[in-house]
Amino acid sequence: MSAPPAPGADLVRRVVDPLWRGLVGYRVLAWCYAAVLVAVNHAGYRWPLGGVLVLAGMGLWTAVTSLGYLRVTRVSRMVGRRRLAVADLAVTVLAVAGTLSVETAEHIAGGEPVLATVWAAGPVLAMALTLGAPGGLLGAVLVQAAVLTVRGHLGTPEVTDLLLMLGAALAVGYAATVLRASAERLRQATELRAALAERERLARAVHDGVLQVLAQVKRRGTELGGPAAELGELAGEQEVSLRTLVARGAPRAQPAGRLDLAARLGELATPRVTVSAPAGPVPVPSAVAVEVAAAVAAALANVQRHVGPDAPAWVLLEDLGDHVEVSVRDDGPGIPAGRLAEAEADGRLGVARSIRGRVEGVGGTVRCDTAPGQGCEWIFEVPLPEPGPAQRPAGRPHR
Repeated sequence: MSAPPAPGADLVRRVVDPLWRGLVGYRVLAWCYAAVLVAVNHAGYRWPLGGVLVLAGMGLWTAVTSLGYLRVTRVSRMVGRRRLAVADLAVTVLAVAGTLSVETAEHIAGGEPVLATVWAAGPVLAMALTLGAPGGLLGAVLVQAAVLTVRGHLGTPEVTDLLLMLGAALAVGYAATVLRASAERLRQATELRAALAERERLARAVHDGVLQVLAQVKRRGTELGGPAAELGELAGEQEVSLRTLVARGAPRAQPAGRLDLAARLGELATPRVTVSAPAGPVPVPSAVAVEVAAAVAAALANVQRHVGPDAPAWVLLEDLGDHVEVSVRDDGPGIPAGRLAEAEADGRLGVARSIRGRVEGVGGTVRCDTAPGQGCEWIFEVPLPEPGPAQRPAGRPHR
């Protein structure tokens, strides 16, 4: 059964919707302005019918892009705003180029506006909303390049238009980026508040009375021995699991393609295995979380196999911003010098494949600090790609 969506899960997708509605309104008004200019200048066109055809095409395209940007139809939701903005840019350049076949050379040289007029700014704003300031600036340069090609000269009006369009693209793109980042932080804060409330609820439901009963069952089972000892061991494991759940709360949703490594390692805690991790989530790429957790489990299995089934072990997770470091330590007799290389040469590849191979497969490094009589410590270091502002969870330390 799938979990219900987190509060505010679609907030980031909807936060720029008012800007898209504003763009659609601007595009309609700009088309109306272009229609007035065509009506006024119609008699002086070299090809009057061409002006009407270009204006009609602009009107039809305005309707198509308006439905697409507002995601009114099922098809428009499938196409996506980014691809529609790129197509919008291409159509607008064609509309600007249509001036050459409609207007006379004298009118163009005299500074008459191109047929698209201010309607040509629409795809620039759309590119800024979907791709941020860089996309908007690129769209402004391409549109103005088409305008300059039609006019054939660079003067004060052309420079002014270019600067205005670049400024609008920069402002809208920056605003859209900031809005998305702010919405993501609000979503994370909402989820954190919900998780804290859930933890409080669990703390009240699973109070110390339940935990004390489990601890007593474990203690009495160990004293009685036999089948009761096995029951006591299971009760002890459940006690650790409950304490971890109450202390950490329910796992929180992470950005797409990422998992909370702290939660994955916390699942390995038992009465013999102590897991220490940051208080907040440590989101890492899914492959890293899966492979590192498997490598830690393999290292803990080696502790049970070579040190003893009751041997304690300690797992420590550190989030260092650009990489994570995980260590697995025991207080056993240690590994004699050359033993790992000898085992690999003999074809026993448990450590090579289960531990080193997994960590190195996700770009990490493995080292083993051990000495006779001083235990063994496996240390995994895995670099992490730097997440963007919209992916960085609140509360994650960055140093």
